[in-house]
Amino acid sequence: MSSIVVSGYYGFRNAGDEAMLAAMIEVLSDLDPKLNITVISANPEDTKRRHGVHAVYWLNYWQIAKVIRKSDLVISGGGSLLQDVTSVRSIYYYMSILFLAKMLGKPTMLYAQGIGPICGSFARKAMRWLGNKIDLITVRDEGSLEELDNLGVKKPPIRVTADPVLGIHPVDRQIGRKILRRYGIEGAKPLVGISVREWRDWSHYKDIISTVTARIVDELGARIVYLPMQYPEDVEVAKKIAVDMPKSIVLLDEEYTTSELLSLVGNLDLLIGIRLHALIFAGVMGIPMIGMSYDPKIDRFLKSMGDESVGDLQNVTVEKLMEKIHQEWQEKDSFAKTVEPVISKLRRDAFVNAELALELISRGKTKR
Repeated sequence: MSSIVVSGYYGFRNAGDEAMLAAMIEVLSDLDPKLNITVISANPEDTKRRHGVHAVYWLNYWQIAKVIRKSDLVISGGGSLLQDVTSVRSIYYYMSILFLAKMLGKPTMLYAQGIGPICGSFARKAMRWLGNKIDLITVRDEGSLEELDNLGVKKPPIRVTADPVLGIHPVDRQIGRKILRRYGIEGAKPLVGISVREWRDWSHYKDIISTVTARIVDELGARIVYLPMQYPEDVEVAKKIAVDMPKSIVLLDEEYTTSELLSLVGNLDLLIGIRLHALIFAGVMGIPMIGMSYDPKIDRFLKSMGDESVGDLQNVTVEKLMEKIHQEWQEKDSFAKTVEPVISKLRRDAFVNAELALELISRGKTKR
């Protein structure tokens, strides 16, 4: 029986990261049903309950070292773990897990990571040194490949694949319909979803979304639903944006599972998103999407979909956003069919991550 330890941003109630973990577990377990998976988590009990795997606390290095010592492979990912924009400290934590694994003589893999931006000079040097000692790297986009090249990480095999969540299959829309019904959102009117997040206490993008929300209701005759991808933080941001809004605008104020959020997105006619995985969920469910960028990962994903962001959080305008909304609205009925070949390719690429991980384990066992 093979054993894997997974390090990532897990147990923090972020729906996108939990979806990544669910997708990784699903695909790895499909390929090897006897695979033993242990996740390093900020909330081990929640991770065990959600995903049915073993879990250890993310700051208990003694326990982490113990499970790594018994493992056949240590995976770092997915997500944007190796960057110092959202936090200048977290990059060192994730590198420390990889360093510990190498000290214990274990194979290591960056799994569908979104690399960078890495701005600090010491962080870049540390990443160059450690990155060249990793056994295998897969990245979720071409931009991450370029970032590794700029860092000078060239020794390990590196392959561009796709975000693990793109390996998830669409779910039943009825799950989401039941949730929407509880909030009184049912009927023939079209539905637009909005996924927001707090970013550096900036207010410009919030004002833009507030204005656009009201115009969508007036011009498209649509209802609006705000979807929380990270609970409860996203709920609080939505409350700031949607204050004094009409009853046709609803804030979902509960925490949802990956399947529930996918199903909710599947009931939309259009998604406007800041959160990356809200946009990815739309792609998986065949729903038209409009992205606003706060990080290169948004632009990279939209590029992989043959699209681009409507602007970043500081320069997006009401006029440009409304123009994009009307454009997507006119083409929404053909969107799913248009992007099906793109999503199918990305789904295959996401599956490759797990295949390469298990091949790495197999090679390691052969050497022993």
